[in-house]
Amino acid sequence: MPGAITKTTIQDIARELNITASTVSRALNGHAAISTATKEAVSITARKLNYRPNKVASSLRLGRTKIIGVIIPSAEINFFGSIVHGIQRVAREKDYSVLIYESNEQSDFEREGVETFLRSRVDGVLASISKQTTRFDHYKELHKRGVPLVLFDRVNEELAVPSVVVDDYLGAFNATQHLIDRGCRRIAHIGGQQHVSIFRKRLQGYLDALKKNGLPVNKSWITYGEVSIESGSRCMQSMLGRRTIPDAVFAVEDFTALGAIQALKDADLSIPGDVAVIGFANEAFGQYITPSLSSVDQQTARMGEAAAKLFFDLIEKKIPAKAAPRQLVLEPVLVYRESTARPENPH
Repeated sequence: MPGAITKTTIQDIARELNITASTVSRALNGHAAISTATKEAVSITARKLNYRPNKVASSLRLGRTKIIGVIIPSAEINFFGSIVHGIQRVAREKDYSVLIYESNEQSDFEREGVETFLRSRVDGVLASISKQTTRFDHYKELHKRGVPLVLFDRVNEELAVPSVVVDDYLGAFNATQHLIDRGCRRIAHIGGQQHVSIFRKRLQGYLDALKKNGLPVNKSWITYGEVSIESGSRCMQSMLGRRTIPDAVFAVEDFTALGAIQALKDADLSIPGDVAVIGFANEAFGQYITPSLSSVDQQTARMGEAAAKLFFDLIEKKIPAKAAPRQLVLEPVLVYRESTARPENPH
């Protein structure tokens, strides 16, 4: 048929080199019985003939699709994009492909993502739980089907699976301590939904830093939002309407901090002169806004790489079957910028 595209097969490579198709197959798969010279000749010829392996046939033969499903709460946030980048880097080294499903912070979408991955017969799922999710039956279904699950960033102990997190408590404690070291004494916190464990840990880190430094906990300076620019702005406006306003704000994440900065600017308050602001996550926009935003970096690329390596440790059986699920905890890194650039307190 004119114009038809013919696909190079193992048999084509075998004819070119005058060897058997089974030898070509074993050479392409790195079989120890095949000499280095033959492997190199097969590799060169495969490239010359533009050979592409039949992944469907390979997956049927190996009992694997060599595909990882990844569920992220939002594709609009650089934080999750950076994690995916880390996952893909490790997956490529193992010749795996990655399918990404965005839950959009909704449990129904998250459930659909799990069902889609099960239908696609992925070899495993890496996921960060949506803020709306309070039931975990869909993740438990993965276990019933023998599909490995690894969680990153947002985890749930009920699932008892391997996970990678940053030390949210320590990040919040250090962020609050940084504000105190800059002479701030009336430090507010704009928190997130408290059924999400990372937000609870950040609240506790904030509270413990205040207590360690002998500062009072003023409940009127603690508000809870939906973790967004709009929510951060509303929470900040409500605090500015009170008799005594804070001189610093630790926001649960950077988009909330950005909303707080907008509200402070609308009120003609200077940052950090009147109110210092620090966020959490070190989103890409933070260094480009005015003033640039101090934040807590969560080592996202490392988080993605670590989550992928945990998955491969599971399927390559590097972890004993009866071993307790591994949880890797990354250390947060404070990033100082203009929004907290006050002279250091001499106390």
